[in-house]
Amino acid sequence: MGSFSLFHWAIVLLAVLLLFGAGKLPSVMGDFATGIRSFKAGLKDGDEDRKPIA
Repeated sequence: MGSFSLFHWAIVLLAVLLLFGAGKLPSVMGDFATGIRSFKAGLKDGDEDRKPIA
C-alpha cells in the first residue's frame, strides 16, 4: 500500500493529460521549472546577505 505500481502511475499520467491537455502540459512544466529556478536564486541571494562577521 505504500508504493505505487507502474499501472498506478499510468492512470495518474492519463488523468493529468485529460485535465491539462497534451498541448498545455509543456507550458505548465516550463512555468514550474522557472519557479524552481527563481526559488533557488532567491535562496542563493539570501545566503550572501548573511555573511558571518569576523
